Amino acid sequence: MANGRRFARWSSVVAASLFAVAAPAAQPLGSDKPTAAIVDSDVRQEEALSRTEAGKVITAIDRTRDNIGTVRKTTKLDRVDIVFLTDAARSEGGPPPAIENKMKQHQDDVAELRQEIEANALLFNAIDSRRVQAEDVLAVEFDNPGQVVIYAAAKPPK
Repeated sequence: MANGRRFARWSSVVAASLFAVAAPAAQPLGSDKPTAAIVDSDVRQEEALSRTEAGKVITAIDRTRDNIGTVRKTTKLDRVDIVFLTDAARSEGGPPPAIENKMKQHQDDVAELRQEIEANALLFNAIDSRRVQAEDVLAVEFDNPGQVVIYAAAKPPK
């Protein structure tokens, strides 16, 4: 009899544990709800041409070393802006020479920035929600408190 009660208690604990582990996976993959719950930020996107945004992108690349630390510490943002530089996408031949040269000058810092973005749940889920790969991120800019601009050499999802 005592074994039966122990088994009943044990099996209910196991069932509750399995439910807790499986519950997050129960949300539909195409839903914005998981992203909103993790990111808890307003994620916006815009399209731009690299030639019109080159000055901002180059300045942001120059600040990459400083922004790595900020990415590492970021746990909450009010807004994430993703700027798709559509003409700089790989399918379009990549970034223009001015941006490409700046990327080469800071290649180690840019590689580290991308790793930090992948390790930051908030930022990773923000770019992932717009189907941006970390390797397409050129730079980030933290101009305003609670806001980040992510420049990506990519085209927005259709």
